[in-house]
Amino acid sequence: MPANLTFDALKKAVAAGEIDTVVACFADMQGRLQGKRFVARHFVESAWEETHCCNYLLATDVEMVTVQGYAATGWNKGYGDYVMKPDLATLRRLPWLPGTAMVMCDVLDHHTHQLVPHAPRTVLKRQIERAKALGFDAMMATELEFYIFEQSFSELFDAGYRNMIPTARYNVDYSIFGTARDEPMMRAIRNGLWDAGIPIENSKGEAEAGQHEVNARYSDALDTADMHAIIKTGIKEIALQYGASVTFMAKYDHRRAGSSSHVHQSLWVGGKPAFRDEKDPAGMSDLMRHYIAGQLAHAAEITAFLAPAVNSYKRFVVGMFAPTKAVWSLDNRTAGFRVCGEGSKAIRVECRIGGADLNPYLACAALLAAGLDGVEKKMVLEPAISGDIYQAGEVREIPRTLGAAASAMGTSAWLRAAFGDEVVTHYHRAALWELEEQNRVVTDWEVARGFERA
Repeated sequence: MPANLTFDALKKAVAAGEIDTVVACFADMQGRLQGKRFVARHFVESAWEETHCCNYLLATDVEMVTVQGYAATGWNKGYGDYVMKPDLATLRRLPWLPGTAMVMCDVLDHHTHQLVPHAPRTVLKRQIERAKALGFDAMMATELEFYIFEQSFSELFDAGYRNMIPTARYNVDYSIFGTARDEPMMRAIRNGLWDAGIPIENSKGEAEAGQHEVNARYSDALDTADMHAIIKTGIKEIALQYGASVTFMAKYDHRRAGSSSHVHQSLWVGGKPAFRDEKDPAGMSDLMRHYIAGQLAHAAEITAFLAPAVNSYKRFVVGMFAPTKAVWSLDNRTAGFRVCGEGSKAIRVECRIGGADLNPYLACAALLAAGLDGVEKKMVLEPAISGDIYQAGEVREIPRTLGAAASAMGTSAWLRAAFGDEVVTHYHRAALWELEEQNRVVTDWEVARGFERA
C-alpha cells in the first residue's frame, strides 16, 4: 500500500500550517529508524532532494558504539558522510505526533550518489530487482510480537531492568477480556498506524502475560519492510505517550515465551499469485515448491539475518512455539517453514525462524534470495514433515547459536554471490562484534551461579 501523502499535498499542508515537522529517516543495521527532524518549510523548499548523515550510522552496534573492523568506514577513514535521499513515495502523516509527516530515505554514497550496497533498504531492493528480472513480484507480510510493561522506558532503564511488570498477569493469547486493560493503547496503535497509511488488519493477545501481536496487510516486499520499521517505531512512541514501555527483544525472560516476527511470502506474476496450483493436492505450484526448497537449502546461511543477536537464539526452545528445525510442513506451527492457506488463492510460505529483533529489510532480502535460488535451479522440495517436529530426530536444525549462524553466513559462496562480498563481510563483522561483546561481559547469571559457589 503506498503511503498516504503526496509531495504536493505535503506542500499544501505545510502552507496551511497543518504540518510543521518532517521526519526523514532510514533503517540502520538493527532495523531502527535514524535520521533528522526537519522544519517542514525547509523540507519542501530544498531538503526534499537530499540531506546528509554520518556514515557511522551503518557501522555501529545496538548501543551506537563505533565498532572498528568495517571496510566501509572507521576511524582510519575519518567517518565521512552518506547522502539521505528521500523516497517521496513513502511520505505519510504520523497522527500520533502532532503536525508531523515522515519520509523514508535511501542511503547513497556521498561521492558517487550510488546506493550504498550494505544499506538494508538497498540489500532488499536488489533482491526485488532480481525477482522482477525473472518475471516475479515478491509479496510479503511480517507479523510482530512484543511485550507491554506498566513502567515507562525511563523507569525501567533507571531500575536496571529489574522487576519489570507486564500489563497482564497471565497468558492473554486471543483473550478479549485479557487484553482489555491494554486496549486504550492498542486502539491508538491500530488507528494511528492505519491513519499513517499502514493498513493494520488486527491486533491480538499473544501467548504470554502482556504479550501482543499486530498484523499489517500483505504487500510488496519493500513496502512490507518499510511498514515493519515504522510499526516498531510507532508502537514505541505511542507507548511513551501512555507512560508504558514495550520490548521487541526476541527473549526478554527465559521463563517467558519469545517474541517472533514471522515472514509470509509468495511470488506473483501479472498481479496474480503464482504459488497456487488447483490440481496439486496441497494447492502448491511447482514454483512454490522450488522456492521453499531454496529456503531450506540455505536455511543455515540466512539464519543470522533472521536471528541477528546473541539473545535471538534464546528463543529457540522446545514447546514454546518457536521452531528448532529448519524443515517444512503443512499448517504446522512446530516447523521452521509452514505452508499457510493450503488449497486457497492465499497459499504462501511462512518462515517462523525470525524473532521480533530482526531487521525486516535484511530478513526479507535473505529469504527472497534463497527462494529465488531454488526457483532458478529448480530445486526439488523434500517431503513435508508432520506431527511434533520438535521430536523429529535427525533432520535439519536451525543453528543453535549466533556463532554457528555467523560461520554459515560468512563462509557461504552462494550468499556472497547473491548479496555481494562487501555486504556479507559487513554483516559478518556485525555478528562477530556481538559475539565479542558477549564474551567480554559478565552476566547476572554468572554472578548468581558462581559468586559463592565457585
